[in-house]
Amino acid sequence: MIYFDNAATTFPKPQGVYDAVLNTMKDYGANPGRSGHKLALEAGRSIFFAREKVSKLFNIENPMQIIFTGNATESLNLAIKGILSKGDHVITSSMEHNSVLRPIKALEKIGVESTIIQCGEDGCLNPENIRNAIRENTKLIVLTHASNVTGTIMPIKEVGKIAKDQGVLFLVDAAQTAGVYEIDVVKDNIDLLALPGHKGLLGPQGTGILYIKEGLNVKHFKEGGTGSKSEELFQPEMLPDRYESGTPNTPGIAGVAAGVDFILNEGMDNIRKHEELLTGYFIEELSKMEKVKIYGPKDSTKQASVVSINIGNEDSSEIAYILDKVYNIAVRSGLHCAPMAHKTIGTFEQGTVRFSIGYFNTRNEIDEAINAIKDICSQI
Repeated sequence: MIYFDNAATTFPKPQGVYDAVLNTMKDYGANPGRSGHKLALEAGRSIFFAREKVSKLFNIENPMQIIFTGNATESLNLAIKGILSKGDHVITSSMEHNSVLRPIKALEKIGVESTIIQCGEDGCLNPENIRNAIRENTKLIVLTHASNVTGTIMPIKEVGKIAKDQGVLFLVDAAQTAGVYEIDVVKDNIDLLALPGHKGLLGPQGTGILYIKEGLNVKHFKEGGTGSKSEELFQPEMLPDRYESGTPNTPGIAGVAAGVDFILNEGMDNIRKHEELLTGYFIEELSKMEKVKIYGPKDSTKQASVVSINIGNEDSSEIAYILDKVYNIAVRSGLHCAPMAHKTIGTFEQGTVRFSIGYFNTRNEIDEAINAIKDICSQI
């Protein structure tokens, strides 16, 4: 099968990721931080090494500010609900995933106020609209780095500067960019960074990360065993223990570390350039088809490797089904858990057929997708 669903999870993974997961389970699959024997210590070391490697990608000085979670959704929930309280105001955009919008909407029930900045039909955001929406009680700005629907890259540097100048915290959802695009928490003035381990970082599913800037107080929402301060009945305040109660996903975290190793060895610039090249070629060829409508910037330098299309008025789910069953091509259709983004680009009723290209895709696979779309167009 030709796999173009990397925006959901990357597949395949580098061989080193598979090896790391299996070897962790076979060689030292003990509970890290809970015992003093050799296997537990080795498991604990593997998690610390993973924190160090993730920190290197994002210019994070202290690896202990890296919190491992189950996925980016958990990271976003922890950040949003851990920062906002009754009376606070939060700003976000109309291109966000439901993992941002739903926690914010849930908090409105307890008195948190929100402003959703309307983006353009191509998903682009004017940073000045963020600045103009800031109030005296604005506590947090939440922004995706790139839309999971159109791939539109958001101006996080500009928004980060606005947030810093105005004394507002800045949370970035890097689900579609981490591991492919440069993110520097210092230069970009990022206070909180949420991301999955299983997309651009090339790790296994069931892994997520939240960076919390040093000195920032984020409420935790679970208590339990941490392997530290076990004599106390209250949750320890120190990081990362405060947010990591329970047995961690050691094999998954080791897999994330292996994925980061692959990125560092290949070079993030090389990964991005490969994806940009394929995305640009795909958009160029699609633009020649009269029945195909492309959404977003239609520029591989202004969008991540996500291309959403429709063919005439055909139902997006039907097109995805045909691509799967007839052409053996895996894509995603529908609303992609981002209904406001689809309202923004005018596809709420039809949805879109989303092709998301990864580092392991090839030019030949793009050609096969182009030929399949041409074939479908000729039949409707």
